[in-house]
Amino acid sequence: MTEDIHPLASLEFFPYIDSEGKLPEFVQGKIGVYAIFDSEKVLQFVGYSRDTYLSLKQHLVRQTEYCYWLKVQIIDRPSRTILENIRSSWIAENGSQPEGNGAGAAKWNDPIDTKTVMTAQEVANYEGIVADELAKDKLLKNVARRVENEILSLLKARGVTEEIRFNPKLKTSGLLDLK
Repeated sequence: MTEDIHPLASLEFFPYIDSEGKLPEFVQGKIGVYAIFDSEKVLQFVGYSRDTYLSLKQHLVRQTEYCYWLKVQIIDRPSRTILENIRSSWIAENGSQPEGNGAGAAKWNDPIDTKTVMTAQEVANYEGIVADELAKDKLLKNVARRVENEILSLLKARGVTEEIRFNPKLKTSGLLDLK
């Protein structure tokens, strides 16, 4: 079982968001490796997924400003080894590790922690709540809603028409992740 590793330079660039505001449908439900580029076509992140479409949607929400161009290699049979080999090969071909695969990896891979972007007033209010866990949860949920609205505004400004739904259960923890 071998999958050829296509050099990153040999692959076609696809717009992350098409003219109708949608992610590329050809990756829906597909196993593959993908490279994400910013508006200047500078490599930002290389990842792989069992459902490339869902992963690309997560990255778009987490790192909107860096998701403009895309290169993809779909593979037929799931094999972590093959996926990792392709990812490693592309990173090596790039000549340096993209920020999203190094110091910025958490921003690309983990749910958005809205506690890190609380306003000074929100921090003061949060720290002022001593023993009331329900009040803390409510405050975190409101912060998450504020950040969610900011993200949705950014996506709308980019012309995104994809349905974006965040997991409501995570909001009371101050986290945002797609449902």
